[in-house]
Amino acid sequence: MSNIEKVRVDKWLWSVRIFKSRTQATDACKSGKVQVNNSVAKPSQLIQRGDQLTVKKNGFNLQYKAVDLIRKRVGAPIAQTCYEDLTPEEELNKYNEWFVGKGKTEFRDKGAGRPTKRDRRKIERFKDKL
Repeated sequence: MSNIEKVRVDKWLWSVRIFKSRTQATDACKSGKVQVNNSVAKPSQLIQRGDQLTVKKNGFNLQYKAVDLIRKRVGAPIAQTCYEDLTPEEELNKYNEWFVGKGKTEFRDKGAGRPTKRDRRKIERFKDKL
């Protein structure tokens, strides 16, 4: 895709959409949450094709391999071709287990007020059946 030999790790993490902003990518590097080839990376560290990156984000250890190097942020379909996701299956399952049972907050019509004790018991019985 590109003929770039090396690129800053913070810039690459932002451009392939692992972080929403370059500032977040830089802060993650500064706080030691990004490793390149098993060594803690500074934001200005240069990476090249084939480097292994470990990113600690939201309590999860995500692992990537740099397949292609880009400097500018691109669309998600193009960004996904620039890295290979090497995150272990158990780490991904940890993410899924964390979300089990975490639904949206309950909705109540405007003006209905708080549920009475009787209403609350009906709601709990209904939920137990699910």
